Amino acid sequence: MVGWAMVPTGQVTIQGEPTVYASSEHGRRHFCGRCGTGLFYVNEKMLPGMIDVQTGTLDDPAALPPQVHIQVAERIAWMEDAHTLPRFERYPG
Repeated sequence: MVGWAMVPTGQVTIQGEPTVYASSEHGRRHFCGRCGTGLFYVNEKMLPGMIDVQTGTLDDPAALPPQVHIQVAERIAWMEDAHTLPRFERYPG
């Protein structure tokens, strides 16, 4: 599961140069070239002028808290109740 925030491309600043993967005819996925962390998704045909940012990569991820669930039609069935699973502050053991 990944949190995303769609923002105008001009409002995004990054340090370094991401690696870009053409994941479809118009879709481009951007990754950190050093560690492979996913950063952005861009599709100028479907979402002109917008960039979808993985919010966990922001300097302050809490600045953009989730507001909705999307793409739930393809959601794996167990995600419906994932919030009821036991929680641990750190890896259990």
